Amino acid sequence: MFSKLSQYSYREQKNKRFRLLKFFIFILVVYILYNCLTAFLFSVWVVDNNTMQPNLNEGDRLIFTSFDPPWKKSNDNSLTFSRGSIVLIDMRHEKDQIMPLRILDGIVRFFTAQRISILSGRGQFHVKRVIALPGDEISMQNYIFRVKASGSSFSLTEFELSGKPYLPAIPQVSGLWDDSIPFSGSMNTIILGPDEYFVISDDRSITNDSRTWGSISHSQITAKAILRFWPLNKIELF
Repeated sequence: MFSKLSQYSYREQKNKRFRLLKFFIFILVVYILYNCLTAFLFSVWVVDNNTMQPNLNEGDRLIFTSFDPPWKKSNDNSLTFSRGSIVLIDMRHEKDQIMPLRILDGIVRFFTAQRISILSGRGQFHVKRVIALPGDEISMQNYIFRVKASGSSFSLTEFELSGKPYLPAIPQVSGLWDDSIPFSGSMNTIILGPDEYFVISDDRSITNDSRTWGSISHSQITAKAILRFWPLNKIELF
């Protein structure tokens, strides 16, 4: 009888409230640490399509970072990526959303391991490859890009400027396919502006990249891939 009454005592109620408060504080601390880690250090993303084949496949798991790891040396200290880097593109235009909605979206992504976003219907994240930086002159012929780096007097293929080798998937097109048709294998020369970057899909039959978006800004490139850790037989540093 005494034990039953004690649970309704003031001291027992106070202890329950204190334990509940500690639990919520713990969740809050974990949430803040998680957001700090994913915003400034590391985050894990699952490739959800095959636009980066043959180099990445649907289901591959990558670790991204927003800063350069010690084994990487960049020619430009202001950038965390270079030509050829695989990056995470944020096309959600979060700055256009009201703050309460952005906070709620962060909470939803936290508790669903970033698999669900309430803002996803207004845009989404994309894994792409950077092939050109501000000031670069870029063109495409037969789905292969040539890039004249800013300050250079000659152009090179995208592969010669990349810090890591990769292979694109070149679509087979009919001989009747004319260069004037939209999304053909050719692109007229363009020069990127001061805050413009050109990102592409490794599968060149997919045009969901800068060929349709146009160039993107530095703020839209949120992180760079540094490691593929799944599947185990394809573990790779980028």
